[in-house]
Amino acid sequence: MKIPHHPQAFKQHRRIGFTLIEMTVVILILLTLIGLGVNYSMGLNDWKKAQTASESLRAVYIAQKAYLADHPTTAVTDLEGEDLVPYLPNDLTTIPKVEALDGSLKDICVTKSPPVVGTEDAPYDPSGSTSDSLWDVGMK
Repeated sequence: MKIPHHPQAFKQHRRIGFTLIEMTVVILILLTLIGLGVNYSMGLNDWKKAQTASESLRAVYIAQKAYLADHPTTAVTDLEGEDLVPYLPNDLTTIPKVEALDGSLKDICVTKSPPVVGTEDAPYDPSGSTSDSLWDVGMK
């Protein structure tokens, strides 16, 4: 007994499911999207650190201006962190430290106005601009 050949039945059976190439393409697209999402979130974390650093610098800058208004004969280069603590906004009890992109803590230089992260001679600003309000007070 010979089974008749039905080309339509063969075509229908062949169209069900995905081929290996189609599955590979879908997986590659998903992996690319996941990679882009991870990369974006890492950049967002760096931006958050920069914003926090800018807020801390602004707090110190406000304290500097308030202290110098009360002590007009004092030079900025003679300022100490302890002098500014009573003038810090938001009930801060110490001069804040800033978390760098590598996770290390950096001091704020209070002997320069506006203040900078790091030292006066080697300020820390990975954004590359001193007027973008990231890692700096943003004096334009």
